Amino acid sequence: MKKKLIVQAVSVALVAAYAPQVLAQDATQEKTGSDDTSVQTVTVTGFRSSLEKALSLKQQAIGVRDSIVAEDIGKFPEANVAESLQRIPGVYLSRDGASNEGNRINIRGLGPQYSVTTINGAPVHTTSGSNAGSATRDFNYDVFASDLFGRVDFYKSPLAELDEGGIGGVVDLQTPRPFDKKGRTIRYAGAMSYNDASRKYDPRLSLILSNTWGNWGALLGVASNKSTNQRSGFQSTGGYLSPALGRNNAPAGYFVPFNYDLDYADPRANLGNLTRAQVDNALLPRQHRVYGSVNRREREGLVNSLQYKNGGLDISLDSLYSRLKDARDEYTFGVAIRNSRTTNTSIEPGRPGHNGFVPINVFIDQNNILQGTFGNTSYINENYYYDSKTDFGLNSLNAKYKVSNDLSFNASAGRSSSKAYFTNNRIFSNIYGVTSTIDSSQNHVYPVLSSNVDYDDRALYKDPQLGYNYSDEYDRSRNFKLGVDWNYGLWGSWTGRLKAGVSYVSAEKELVHFNPTAVGTRQALPIGGSVASLGSALSVHMNQGGPLANFAPDAPATFPKSWAYYDRGFMMDVLDPIRAKNNTPVDPAASFVTTEDVTSLFLQSDFTGQLWDRDLRINAGVRYAKTKTKIDNYTQITQDGNRIWVPNHRDASYGNILPSLSAAYDLTSDVIVRASVGRTITRAALSIIAANTSIPNQFEANATAGNPNLKPQLSDQVDLTGEWYFQKGSLLSGGLFYKRMKDLTQAVRTTVPFSSLGLPDTALGTNLWDPALGRPNPNLPINLSSFVNASEQKVSGIELAYQQAFTFLPAPFDGLGAMASYTRVKWPVPDWVAADGSRYKVWEVPRYSYNLTLYYERGPWALRTSYNYRDRYAQSRSEVGINQALNSMSIWRAERKLLDASISYKVSENLELRIDGMNLNNEKTYLYYKDMLGRYGDDRARTDDQLYDGRTIQLGLRGKF
Repeated sequence: MKKKLIVQAVSVALVAAYAPQVLAQDATQEKTGSDDTSVQTVTVTGFRSSLEKALSLKQQAIGVRDSIVAEDIGKFPEANVAESLQRIPGVYLSRDGASNEGNRINIRGLGPQYSVTTINGAPVHTTSGSNAGSATRDFNYDVFASDLFGRVDFYKSPLAELDEGGIGGVVDLQTPRPFDKKGRTIRYAGAMSYNDASRKYDPRLSLILSNTWGNWGALLGVASNKSTNQRSGFQSTGGYLSPALGRNNAPAGYFVPFNYDLDYADPRANLGNLTRAQVDNALLPRQHRVYGSVNRREREGLVNSLQYKNGGLDISLDSLYSRLKDARDEYTFGVAIRNSRTTNTSIEPGRPGHNGFVPINVFIDQNNILQGTFGNTSYINENYYYDSKTDFGLNSLNAKYKVSNDLSFNASAGRSSSKAYFTNNRIFSNIYGVTSTIDSSQNHVYPVLSSNVDYDDRALYKDPQLGYNYSDEYDRSRNFKLGVDWNYGLWGSWTGRLKAGVSYVSAEKELVHFNPTAVGTRQALPIGGSVASLGSALSVHMNQGGPLANFAPDAPATFPKSWAYYDRGFMMDVLDPIRAKNNTPVDPAASFVTTEDVTSLFLQSDFTGQLWDRDLRINAGVRYAKTKTKIDNYTQITQDGNRIWVPNHRDASYGNILPSLSAAYDLTSDVIVRASVGRTITRAALSIIAANTSIPNQFEANATAGNPNLKPQLSDQVDLTGEWYFQKGSLLSGGLFYKRMKDLTQAVRTTVPFSSLGLPDTALGTNLWDPALGRPNPNLPINLSSFVNASEQKVSGIELAYQQAFTFLPAPFDGLGAMASYTRVKWPVPDWVAADGSRYKVWEVPRYSYNLTLYYERGPWALRTSYNYRDRYAQSRSEVGINQALNSMSIWRAERKLLDASISYKVSENLELRIDGMNLNNEKTYLYYKDMLGRYGDDRARTDDQLYDGRTIQLGLRGKF
């Protein structure tokens, strides 16, 4: 298949190379027959051209706006829309951990839920990967191939005409239309990528066909690509703790990340030169385990547009379709320290109740972590098989009628749908009571994990258990918009431009969740019996030799690369979780349907004139949005002494008046200052509005409860910017922003007994069951999070941007250019309170981020390299009496640095050869535990996650006829 794709790509390239001679006559006719072509002079092409177009749009705007423009139809600057957006000041990426692709954006410290995304001006919703089933308001950009878009506009300051809902901003993705470029255009691209971690080759193809005939035009585009991403590294997953703190439950108001105790009474226990007190106060991680995964991604997309233009009438029928599929195989293998202690030596060593680690030959490293050889260790071997798919479709009819040079009407109507599913199929088994050496003192990414047993010995693996989860998430929306645009005169040289309109959006989200674990454990298997009846005998079906090829090639021999495992075929074909799901009723605690009907009216006007002989532009407007919410879920009642689920319906409504005011003033012919003020909203996540009490992860003692009475979050904001356009295609700018947000959704966490939740025993994994009872203990403490409108937050910051083409340099250096952006965010949060009451300043969003790009375009050559940096930040809180960390440790996400580059050579107007490199510095995902009291050496030695994704190199060609 890959050879066939390469042959096809080369064939297209050869056709393109010789096309100029064949099509010369047609090309001449096109050039002489188009009036537009004769008056439009393009002095630059490629990446520099797209930057100049984007800068022109920014300069013309009144409010704070940035744009990204395709170099040509089907020729977007980056392979991923989200990757392009990170060039804009104030934007940084959230990456999908499985594929290592940018999938969501954070704006000025605000998470993905605080932005609104529209396509051709229509609000849309879609999700992907493990986000499916979470029912958030995030938008996942990785659903779409960038080849299907022609432009992205990003609005940071509010305008009355923009859809409400984005405190962070509004992103409008625009698909191409045939009259964007009159005449015939055929643009193709083909590439083969290689990831040095997975050592896999994957194809990428796209084709855009566009033509106009008189008043009619048609465009069709298709795109397809595959990618394989492999990860390797180490995990501790949940913190570091000493035996002294781990052996007891935390007092009220405090928490410890896990419980455990060492077995000092075992005859093998030998502390050497260490004292009991030293060992008791040394640290062990929650787990010491190997991590490996491989994700196979397929993405297909289609865009088409039928457009009619005649005089002042412009009508287009636009469609967009995309499908994204991911299949991820994930493996973790290692010793579990959490919940290990010995209370009954009559139990088989290593099993619950007799699984306290025995220190045999141990030492305490320079970071107070207990390392060395331990007896009675138990391993957990987890095999996860995740599958997800998203199908997105959009159809819209857009019309504009220009009655005169001063008056026009516009209308649009459309439908979109997104159907996504995510399934997590897990089987794990145990090795009990072996002697192991664990040591991360010399290598934090690939630490020592060895034992006196053969990890490939299938007979060692006992008590297999399943964990199945399946979620369907549907988004359906209908939208209609009608507007008027009127240019009118005012006094003197002042003019106005009035825009008014009405819009209606009906958005429905349906979440259907299944918990097939119990059915899957009992169902009959084609090999005979069931998982429940076969028990440890199931291990004869494990594979040997390691689950991942080319796994962790840089790891030392003391880091496991091979162990027995259940492969994907056995999971999907023999254990058959889909059959279990089909025989499992819907989980009413985590399923719902919501409908939001939003009717909006807006009125705004631009005012343009001169003040002190300089141009002044003002935009003033107001938007009113009336939101009606319908919620259909389930609630529990008592009937005949039994708790049962019954349908439940709730209605809610609210209205918001959202004023906005922006102004742009030309201090000189090339210096502009802007100011914007306005009010915006972000609606709370539907998952916490509509959901009932549920346990998101059955293997953790955490539950959530929804609140249908949540109000939208409000923000009053101010933007001030100054921009210097010191030469064509160049900019130096600085800006200040401030947001005062109130009615923020705040989680309130309490500890309640499991019995108070009204959930079935199967809501919890068997790791949380009481062995003596054969079910969860009714008094098992559960951390319950509910949500209220309670908090207020102030966010402020600065944004700097620079862009310049170095045309003033002598040849050949006049092809150089550079761009840079820097953002610093101040997001005050409560002090982090240690166990001793001392307080520390932390930040829960990156304090700053920056992006640097250097490019060169001259003749046939084009080179570009980009470096992106995002600061570290804390991911946990510790407040007095509210989850105050007894170990005084906070989890932090380390800074992230990414280096990308591309080189292209233009053989002819019809053929360009290209090499792209992504993550060239092989940056890793890195989370660690910081000791806030500064007691224990290097914080980064306490790893939570350190995972490498590898580098990706892409070799391709693209061109046009």
